[in-house]
Amino acid sequence: MSPTPLAITCGDPAGIGPELIVAWLRAHPEMAGQVQVIGPTRWLARHGLPGKPLGPDDYEATPGRPDATGQRLALEAMEVAAEGVRNGRFRAVVTQPINKSGLAEIGYRFPGQTEFFAARWTGEPVMAFAGGRMTVGLATWHIPLQEVARQVTPEAITRTVLALIELRQKLGDARPRVAVCGLNPHAGEGGLLGGEDVHIIRPAVERLQAEGHAVTGPLPGDTVFHRHLQGEFDAVAAIYHDQGLAPLKSVDFSAAANLTLGLPFVRTSPDHGTAYDLAGRGTADGGSFASAVRLALALSA
Repeated sequence: MSPTPLAITCGDPAGIGPELIVAWLRAHPEMAGQVQVIGPTRWLARHGLPGKPLGPDDYEATPGRPDATGQRLALEAMEVAAEGVRNGRFRAVVTQPINKSGLAEIGYRFPGQTEFFAARWTGEPVMAFAGGRMTVGLATWHIPLQEVARQVTPEAITRTVLALIELRQKLGDARPRVAVCGLNPHAGEGGLLGGEDVHIIRPAVERLQAEGHAVTGPLPGDTVFHRHLQGEFDAVAAIYHDQGLAPLKSVDFSAAANLTLGLPFVRTSPDHGTAYDLAGRGTADGGSFASAVRLALALSA
C-alpha cells in the first residue's frame, strides 16, 4: 500500500456525500491513516475525520438544503484535491457528488467534475464506469442529445476504446475485448437509419483492429450490453451518455463507480448524485462510494 494518502472530497455538504464518508470510515477504521478527507471544518471535527478542514469554523450544512457557502466549499475541496495530487501530497482523488446548477450560480463553468479535473490536470479525458459486472466508457457525455451526432468523431471513438483497453489491462485482462455501440438503431442498418455508423464509427473500429486490438463494432446498442454481461466482451464503448449509463445503472447502480480515464492522475467518484431527498436519513446506499475508493486505490497503487 502506498504511504501517500488518498484524497476524498466532501462534495455538496448538504447531499449524501458527507454521511457516506463517515459511514465508510466507521466500517473501515483501518483506512483512517490512508485517506485525507477534504470538507467543512466543523463536520471534520465532529466526526474525528482525518483531513483538510475548509471554510468558516461555524459553518453547518443542513442535509437536503444546499446553500451558497456549501457550493463554495465543494469547489474549494476539488481545487485542494486537484492541486494536492499534482504536487504529490495525494495519490489519487475520490470525489463525492456536487450540485452542478448550484455551482454554476457561483461561477463554476464546467458541466461536471470530469471536465474540471481535465482542465486542472491537462489531458484528453474519457468518462468510464467500472467496479461491478459491467465496464462502460462514453465517447460523448454531458451534451444535449441533439448534439451527439455532430460530436461523434473517429478520434472520440479511438480515445474511448484505448482508454477502456488500458483500464481493463490494469484490472487484469491480458487482451481486453471491447465492443463499440452504434449511434443509430440497429447500428444504422447499413446506412438506412443514418450514416454515422458506416462512415465514422466503423472506420475507427477497423483502424483499431488493424493495430491489433480486439475491438468489435459498431453493434446495436439494444443487444450489446447483454452480450457484455454474458462474457463476450470485457467492456463497451457507448456513443452517448444515457446509451451507456441506463443499462449500467440498471445492473450495477450500487456496485459501479465513475472513473475519469485519459488523465495523468486517478480520479473516481460514485455513480449517483447528491440525493438531497435522502440526505440526513442514514439510508443512502454507500456501495458505489466504496467501489470508487477500491478502484482509486487499485489504479493508483
